[in-house]
Amino acid sequence: MFGRSRSWVGGGHGKSSRNIHSLDHLKYLYHVLTKNTTVTEQNRNLLVETIRSITEILIWGDQNDSSVFDFFLEKNMFVFFLNILRQKSGRYVCVQLLQTLNILFENISHETSLYYLLSNNYVNSIIVHKFDFSDEEIMAYYISFLKTLSLKLNNHTVHFFYNEHTNDFALYTEAIKFFNHPESMVRIAVRTITLNVYKVDNQAMLHYIRDKTAVPYFSNLVWFIGSHVIELDNCVQTDEEHRNRGKLSDLVAEHLDHLHYLNDILIINCEFLNDVLTDHLLNRLFLPLYVHSLENPDKGGERPKISLPVSLYLLSQVFLIIHHAPLVNSLAEVILNGDLSETYTKPAQDAPRSSAKPSIRCFIKPTETLERSLEMNKHKGKKRMQKRPNYKNVGEEEDEERGSAEDAQEDAEKTKEIEMVIMKLGKLSEVATAGASVQEQNTTDEEKSAATSSENAQWSRPFLDMVYHALDSPDDDYHALFVLCLLYAMSHNKGMDPEKLKRIQLPVPSEAEKTTYNHLLAERLIRIMNNAAQPDGRIRLATLELSCLLLKQQVLTSSGCVIKDVHLACLEVRPCLPLPFLYCCPSGEEIFLDMFEDEYRSMTIKPMNVEYLMMDASILLPPTGTPLTGIDFVKRLPCGDVEKTRRAIRVFFMLRSLSLQLRGEPETQLPLTREEDLIKTDDVLDLNNSDLIACTVITKDGGMVQRFLAVDIYQMSLVEPDVSRLGWGVVKFAGLLQDMQVTGVEDDSRALNITIHKPASSPHSKPFPILQATFVFSDHIRCIIAKQRLAKGRIQARRMKMQRIAALLDLPIQPTTEVLGFGLCSTSSQHLPFRFYEQCRRGSSDPTVQRSVFASVDKVPGFAVAQCINQHSSPSLSSPSPPFASGSPGGSGSTSHCDSGGSSSAPSATQSPAGIGRGTWGLWETLWDSVTPCLSYDL
Repeated sequence: MFGRSRSWVGGGHGKSSRNIHSLDHLKYLYHVLTKNTTVTEQNRNLLVETIRSITEILIWGDQNDSSVFDFFLEKNMFVFFLNILRQKSGRYVCVQLLQTLNILFENISHETSLYYLLSNNYVNSIIVHKFDFSDEEIMAYYISFLKTLSLKLNNHTVHFFYNEHTNDFALYTEAIKFFNHPESMVRIAVRTITLNVYKVDNQAMLHYIRDKTAVPYFSNLVWFIGSHVIELDNCVQTDEEHRNRGKLSDLVAEHLDHLHYLNDILIINCEFLNDVLTDHLLNRLFLPLYVHSLENPDKGGERPKISLPVSLYLLSQVFLIIHHAPLVNSLAEVILNGDLSETYTKPAQDAPRSSAKPSIRCFIKPTETLERSLEMNKHKGKKRMQKRPNYKNVGEEEDEERGSAEDAQEDAEKTKEIEMVIMKLGKLSEVATAGASVQEQNTTDEEKSAATSSENAQWSRPFLDMVYHALDSPDDDYHALFVLCLLYAMSHNKGMDPEKLKRIQLPVPSEAEKTTYNHLLAERLIRIMNNAAQPDGRIRLATLELSCLLLKQQVLTSSGCVIKDVHLACLEVRPCLPLPFLYCCPSGEEIFLDMFEDEYRSMTIKPMNVEYLMMDASILLPPTGTPLTGIDFVKRLPCGDVEKTRRAIRVFFMLRSLSLQLRGEPETQLPLTREEDLIKTDDVLDLNNSDLIACTVITKDGGMVQRFLAVDIYQMSLVEPDVSRLGWGVVKFAGLLQDMQVTGVEDDSRALNITIHKPASSPHSKPFPILQATFVFSDHIRCIIAKQRLAKGRIQARRMKMQRIAALLDLPIQPTTEVLGFGLCSTSSQHLPFRFYEQCRRGSSDPTVQRSVFASVDKVPGFAVAQCINQHSSPSLSSPSPPFASGSPGGSGSTSHCDSGGSSSAPSATQSPAGIGRGTWGLWETLWDSVTPCLSYDL
């Protein structure tokens, strides 16, 4: 940035050009400024580069030589900067000067140096200079300069900017004039500047902001936010075809920025500002525009309104972001217990339209612009404050005192109005609390619920009635989703008074013990769940998940569940899977199993985040069923059989999880694959009497290792011998068979290409291969054996999981007595549904604790066949656990004997298994036909 100044500033002065970071060079630059006091076309570039070089030397002097700043102050060099600005020398000089000043203040680190630069009030003169703000570049550098100065504010430096005698604060007042600038980056910088100012704990400065700027600034800010909201509502109303989603997203993001900015002001906890801001937000924005739009969706009337979905959406954002207790409690009181007569006072024309009267509950535009209001307050203050007592105006002291008394009276009136608003809302809550406490004496839970219902019917609560009414829509969940988000946001707001929620029995997450709950809300939530469980239901997954979440918050406690049996019986936890998808699609089983596990994995890894949900502008538009819009699957309706199946699976998971939690039962069937039951890397296994195939594994990067291939019922493993114990092996890799792909190598009959993918984290993510290698065997026979074992193992692994899914979904499909050579085990092994073993995994420091996974018990030929025959004669088990082998897993010696000669004890495709109804025989045929015929290992 300063390279150009090094190249030519100093001309032929060799010493100066060689050492530009020195006091001598600064003296030379001072000489250049004195010779060029007037800006011309000839010296314009020279002056710009001189200013750049001076800035560079000042930054260097701040860290190395304090005499640089002494000379800078001694010669009053800041005056040259100001004179150059006042000469209207053009945008080029203004831009370069603002840029160098910004760099200078950003890089000054010592407070003494900063005090030097801020002295003599030259910086304030630059702030109030009339720049050409129509130039975007000048505007950008100017607002960046103000933001840099605001970052330097503290209890000491604030006195350089706020002049208590002249009642002037140029840094703040000039910045807030751009609060509604068309450029978003300028608006963000203004918010940063104001927050930096509010954080300074200087009472005189804060009193000035409250008395002179708070009311005009906050009234104009509230009007700007409200106008922005009306524009957002118009965009929603005119964009039913999802054509302006980009604009809608920008409008929602801007509203979120406004709410976060307001919350940041309230978090600073400046009582002066919070009272004024809370009053304006309640009476000029939230109540007249947001809440009043809940009562009647029609836009008739003189007062501006927004649509019901937008109102619910924005109120949800308010409760999710803002946690200031006086604000959220007053707003919730009106929503939960308010009446129309309390929402509005007299119309705006009956009240004085003045920004000094913020307690009128009406969304109206301020009569004066912010800039005009600031100028009037500034001149009003100067007229009194600049007078000094002397023999000429001694008699005017009384006028000053009278003026001060009037100002104090105005401030007292403003504060009194704000307090009256809060007290008015507080009295309403006290009356409701007193009435509720009288009715709650000597009543049972059922009587309390009945009393609550009757109270709702007798006491007119139009806003709360609308909230409950929006949950009754049987056609879709367009309004219901926003209502659920609003109830969730109110119940999770940290500033909310729990008593307000308990009064109407809304769920309070922090409540330890509960004896009753809102039956009316619970019934509506259960109705939404039952509608979602219908095959043609138009309830989105986000709405269902939020309903389950709210119901659990209502009835679950640390000691148990308080839900009534009649409500629990209304929950229909039954699969609504579109079964035609399974037996009409040739690869239905393959897709369904992957889909089943992917949906469960997605639901557990990424639970719903309501905050993120309410940041998405797409839910403001009517629900759509096409994926072409790019809307997330849980926020729209399904399209086609595949998505309907995905939705049905997710609905089943949610309702099953809810039912188990309400009944206090643990989940024992899901997930189908548990990590703790799988073989892992570095496990030590007993490989005696196990079928192992030696191979050379050639990885994609060219690595080559010798391993033994072993096939388990769910996994394939690559092991190497354990040098410490004969017949044992150490697992170097283990992967699921169901995620494996095996292909032959075209020009080598002894090799196989094997790829195993990691389970995808979402249905749309691309599978990531955890193994991609070429397996080379000793001869083509062993290669064929390995290919048969892997292919057969994959089929039987998926088949066993499909049987578990069938049992889980209550499909009338009985497990076969043998699946591809694996017989059923006893019921005592149900606690290990994935393994044949019961030994514990060996610890890293305990060589004695080992397990036998591949060990065979069929040491006598024909043992496996006899075992299969014995299990044919035993009654089939109806346990949802998978069939287990009493001996070796898939690919072991027992499997070879059991499948010898191509025979199989599994039922053929032309025979119907016992206990299967005629209606589900089509599904059984599809599932069984996907299993390839048994392959013989006899070579």
